Amino acid sequence: MNGIAAPIVAVEPARLPDFLRPRRSVSVVMVVYMTGEALEQSLQCVLNDPLVDEFVIVDNGSTRVDAARLRNLADRDERVTLVAGHGNVGFARGANLGARTARGDLLVFLNPDAFLQPGCIAELVREIEERPVPTIVGGRVLNSDRTEQRGARRGDITPVTALLSLSRLAQRVPALRRYEVHWESDAPPEHVAPVPTISGACFCMRREDFDHVQGFDEGYFLHVEDVDLCWRVRQAGGLVLFHPKAEVIHLGHTSQTSPLRVEFHKGVGLARYFRKRSQNLSERLLAWALSPVIVCTAIARPVMWRFKGRAA
Repeated sequence: MNGIAAPIVAVEPARLPDFLRPRRSVSVVMVVYMTGEALEQSLQCVLNDPLVDEFVIVDNGSTRVDAARLRNLADRDERVTLVAGHGNVGFARGANLGARTARGDLLVFLNPDAFLQPGCIAELVREIEERPVPTIVGGRVLNSDRTEQRGARRGDITPVTALLSLSRLAQRVPALRRYEVHWESDAPPEHVAPVPTISGACFCMRREDFDHVQGFDEGYFLHVEDVDLCWRVRQAGGLVLFHPKAEVIHLGHTSQTSPLRVEFHKGVGLARYFRKRSQNLSERLLAWALSPVIVCTAIARPVMWRFKGRAA
């Protein structure tokens, strides 16, 4: 021995084959509020998935019939945890409450009018492993006819792109097509692909991802909280991914809440989002100036829907 210590060589740990790796537990979090007839089928699709270890249902306010159904479900199935009695606290706050209640390592957030398709959760949880923290993986959200739903994958949402998309001018005027943030008319990627924004109707995060960005911003009551979450993941240096094979059918417009109220909250949420992400005085002034325009544009949508319905 010459007294010289041998150099220490770092050795990467061997990666276990998938069948030997312990599976991380999965909790599905669903916020329910006056969902309507779609709720029962949505609940059953979750409970039929073999990977669901826990199902946390946050009841922000249901009809007596639905509330009784949820209580009976929690009594019958030990996987179901019902959080109720707090009133309508909004989606973001309700989702955070569900995440704090959940015990799973992986959190899958699902709308109550969305139907998981076979293998959806398996694709989501498989893809998120070994990704950097934070990462969010969104599923491919489909209409009932299996066409991709508007909003399933989107570009970066700015005041200009929001106004042109809400008004549908980006679709109708060829010169404005580059401002369209909705990409559902484009061919889906063959594999998982990074996008600026995915849909909040169905997505997966590890608990460490969710905690890293401090969950949903509870300043949003309904809508846009998913846009904000994706933006904060990207701001933190993380990944927002769209998974073309993790499919979920989302009915949409099933809520018994007035469409006018829903669109109002969407407009208010967008206005808040733009004020929040403005970085200098000129951007802040523009965001404040556009706030009433964005809210009025959002409110005008259900009014036009009703007018067109009567005209038809």
